[in-house]
Order: sequence, then C-alpha cells, then structure tokens
Amino acid sequence: MAREYPPYIWHNGKIKPWAEATTHVMAHAVHYGSSVFEGIRSYATPKGQAIFRLSDHLKRLYHSAKIYDLPVPFAQDELAQASRDVIKANDLKKAYLRPVAFRGLGGFGLSAECPTDVAVAAWDMGPYLGAGVLEAGIDACVSSWQRFAPNTIPAGAKAGGNYLSGQLIAREARRLGFGEGIALASTGLLSEGAGENLFMVFDSALHTTPVSAALLNGITRNSLMTLARGAGIDVVERDIPREYLYLCDELFMCGTAAEITPIRSVDGKPVGTGKPGPVTAKMQKLFFGLFDGSTPDKYGWLEYV
Repeated sequence: MAREYPPYIWHNGKIKPWAEATTHVMAHAVHYGSSVFEGIRSYATPKGQAIFRLSDHLKRLYHSAKIYDLPVPFAQDELAQASRDVIKANDLKKAYLRPVAFRGLGGFGLSAECPTDVAVAAWDMGPYLGAGVLEAGIDACVSSWQRFAPNTIPAGAKAGGNYLSGQLIAREARRLGFGEGIALASTGLLSEGAGENLFMVFDSALHTTPVSAALLNGITRNSLMTLARGAGIDVVERDIPREYLYLCDELFMCGTAAEITPIRSVDGKPVGTGKPGPVTAKMQKLFFGLFDGSTPDKYGWLEYV
C-alpha cells in the first residue's frame, strides 16, 4: 500500500510542496549521519491545538547541533514559527512534528565544510508501536546489541547517526516477534529502549536509569518525573541490572512517539501480572490529562498553535 504524505513541508525558510523538499544523494548527511532532529507532538486541547514543550525540544535541537559543530542558520523562534506554520499549512488537528538540520551538499570528507539544510515536517501519527498498545501494552525483549560506550558517541545528542544503534535493536526485536527491544549499556546494566526511555515500578515508586547509562535525556521522561513527584509518587534514578526487568511490578516505555507504552512481558517473562498496572495507568492519566484539561499545565508546557 502506497504511503500518503502531507501536502506541505517547511524547508530552508519557506513552506513548499512536500515533493519539492529534496537534497542531493551526495549530501554529507546521507553518507555520514550528520543530522540532528527532534520528534514533537501537538494535541487538541479545550483551548485549541497545543504543541507539547516546543521550546524545550528546539532548545535540545540546538544543543545537539552544538555538540556536533553543526551551525543552524535559523533562530529558535523562527523554527518555532515554522512548526506552527507547517501544522496550519497541512490543516492538521493534531500532529507529529519533525524538525531536522543536516549537512547538505558540500565537500566529501568527514570534516568537510557543508551548508546546513533545515526542514520541519508535520503529519498525523497515531500510537508509534501500533494500535491499542497504550491500553494493552507490548511484549519486549533484551537486545543482543548494546548501547555505545561513554566517550564514543554522545548519547546526549539527538543525532541521526546515533539512531543506527536503535535501528539494530528495533529491527532485531521485530524479527523475533517482539513489539520493541531494550538495550543494555556497555556496562551490562540497563540503558533504554530502541528509541524510548524506561520506567520500572517497585512498591509504587518509579525507578529509571540515569543519563550516564548511554541514553537520551528524554523530554517525556523529564515530564513524567516532574508529574510523578507533583502527585506524591517517588522517583528514583539509579543503575539497574537486567534481571530487575523480570522482577519489577510494572514497566513502561516513554517518548514523544511512544508516549506512555506499557510493557507486559520481557523475554517471554510476564511483568507483574502480565497486564498494565495501576501506577502506569496513573502516569498515563496525568500525562494525557494535560491535553484534556484534567491535569493543570502548571509548568507552561503547552504552546498553542
């Protein structure tokens, strides 16, 4: 079945037809993964469509570009406006947004000077890991692939090349019949999912792996930690051995795309009762409540279109 794409995209300063946003096959990013990007969602709310933590996402985009010495030829407020403009151009009521900056066609060496191209795409996307997974959960596996070691590739940057690791983890999981893969760090301790952060529940408290475990410090992760603490739920960041995946009461993945996806089993072993648990449900209610108004937006996270 042919994929349907939105009619318009923002590319290098203007809205244009989707098919016209092209780059050369010899662009630096095509060969070396030299891009930085963000995944952002907008939601319908009682006050109108709102983009969730747009400013924080774009701030991280510029941080990623700084790490990789990638100049971005547009200011952050210009990309914020581009995000709003592309939603309106495509007449979307809710959207997944993808700002990306990448080295375009220039020299051919690793350190070659190349112009930076920038785009912001927007489309309607449902649950990332499949229909019904937010309610029913997924079956996950621990991948045979580990995350990169410290001081090799900067896990704190959301860069295109970093996601080759995630592709190995995700594709292996799908090949083996699982919904998603979970990676260990080079230490042998838990890291994160292929493209999602992890939370475990022990005795009604949330436990999550630290940023030193070769993971991206997710904005959804930060949001859930903040919401949990505000609701009186303890949050613990700590190193976690693999076997605690099998021993926790509940387990879920989170991210902009995955939102809050329960995990009902790991490596064929049921997590808790084998069904999404009450703390996971509570976190879903707190998070999605931001968009229906049942959770107050105390932190100014909703940025309206």
